[in-house]
Amino acid sequence: MQQSLQKTTAKGAAAKAAALVFLALLAAPFSYYAAVFGIEGLGGSAKRDSYLFVPGAVWSNAAISVHMLIGAALPVLAPLQLGLGLSGRLPALHRWLGRLLVLAACVTAAGGLAFTAWQGTIGGWPMDAGFSVYGLLLLAAALQTARLAQQGQTARHRRWALRLLVLAMGSWLYRVQYGLWVLATGGAASNPQFTGGFDLFMNAGFYLPWLLLLELVLRRRPSAP
Repeated sequence: MQQSLQKTTAKGAAAKAAALVFLALLAAPFSYYAAVFGIEGLGGSAKRDSYLFVPGAVWSNAAISVHMLIGAALPVLAPLQLGLGLSGRLPALHRWLGRLLVLAACVTAAGGLAFTAWQGTIGGWPMDAGFSVYGLLLLAAALQTARLAQQGQTARHRRWALRLLVLAMGSWLYRVQYGLWVLATGGAASNPQFTGGFDLFMNAGFYLPWLLLLELVLRRRPSAP
C-alpha cells in the first residue's frame, strides 16, 4: 500500500514537472519576441508596437525596453525553476536561479511601473491602473518569495513561488487570451484604443482570475500560506 502511494505521488510530481517544462516551451516564442523588442528599443530602432515609443522620451523608452528585455526571461525561467526539481537535487543551483528570477521580476516590475508613470498606457487610466496593480503584485511576490526562502519558511516560500509563477506568466497570458478571444469572436468588444468591454476586462483579466484560482487551490491544502 505504501509503495503504491509512493509510486502515485512520484507519477504526480513527474506529471507536474513535465507540464511546467512544457509551459516554458510554449512561452519561449513570446520570450524571444519580447527580448528582440527590448534590444531594438534600447538601440532606438524598435519597429513593433511602436506606439510604446515616443520620440525624445528617453526615460520612458528606456523603461519599456528594459521591461520587455528582462521580462522576456520570466515566462521561461519561472516554470523551469519550479518544474526541474532543483531544490532537492541541486539546491545551490536552485538558489542562484531563484535569485536571478527574483531580480528579473523586480527589474521588470520597476520598468513597467516607471513607463506607466512617465508615459501612460494606450488604454488610458483603466489600463494604467490595471497594469500598475499587476506590476506591484509582481514586485511583492518576488520579494516575498526571496524573503521567506532566506528565513527558511519552506512551505510559505513555495506558495509565494507559485504566486510569482502565475504573475511571471502574465505577459504571455495576456497575449494568449487576446489571441483566443480574436479566434473565438473575431475581436468583439475590442478596439485599437483598448477601450472596448473585453479590453477593460483584460486590464486585470490576464492575472487576477488566475491568482484567485490559485488562492482557492491553496486554501484547500492543510496549511495556510
